[in-house]
Amino acid sequence: MGRSKVAQANEEQRGERSVAGKRPARTPRELPELDRLIHERIRLGMISALAINDSLSFNDLKRVLQASDGNLSVHARKLEDAGYVRCKKFFEGRVPRSEYRLTALGRKAFDEYLRQMEEFIAVAREQG
Repeated sequence: MGRSKVAQANEEQRGERSVAGKRPARTPRELPELDRLIHERIRLGMISALAINDSLSFNDLKRVLQASDGNLSVHARKLEDAGYVRCKKFFEGRVPRSEYRLTALGRKAFDEYLRQMEEFIAVAREQG
């Protein structure tokens, strides 16, 4: 015995079956390409921390991100080279210090990254 016309109509409305009885092909939704420079965990943490603080010292970032000196140094240099953060080096007494700030370009890149992530989240919620 076949399905009722009401059941068929409901399935079609929900996109479960096409008129021919097959599932319609879903077109994959294009998502934005994330800024790979920011997306890495340590760099994302660094930019996020600097976005909510005027500046942070190397030691502050190391503590917050639970990163080693070498690891933080490499990631900080990549963000500096991209112009996303600025590092000011100075001495406090005889102790060398490094202080990091987010640049205007870094703020813009971070805002765009957040917009893209919000889009990903919206798509994921639509699918769920």
